[in-house]
Amino acid sequence: VQLQASGGGLVQPGGSLRLSCAASGSIFKTYSMGWYRQAPGNQRDMVARITATGSPNYADSVKGRFTISRDNAKNTVHLQMNSLKPGDTAVYYCYADIVAGWGEPMSGYWGQGTQVTVSS
Repeated sequence: VQLQASGGGLVQPGGSLRLSCAASGSIFKTYSMGWYRQAPGNQRDMVARITATGSPNYADSVKGRFTISRDNAKNTVHLQMNSLKPGDTAVYYCYADIVAGWGEPMSGYWGQGTQVTVSS
């Protein structure tokens, strides 16, 4: 199983970016998916998660600005980020809880990370 993230970049304060992450490989079922971020010197923190049935959960710092969505048929998760602030600057990692095959346990998988820089 691999998670491939894309969509990061440099944006001015107040701007928008859309991150995408696609899971591929041997996948029996995908459960919760989400996005985490890690700024230099900080721990990796949850930004947003979404259950298999589409229920989202957000960090307080991004509520009202970020929207997480998923396409179960394509095993993809997206993060629409609006009203970006310099404090949102970090490497963003996608995450998914996946059962790779029938009878196998659920495991957590991470994407490679994509840099988001908010600066004027």
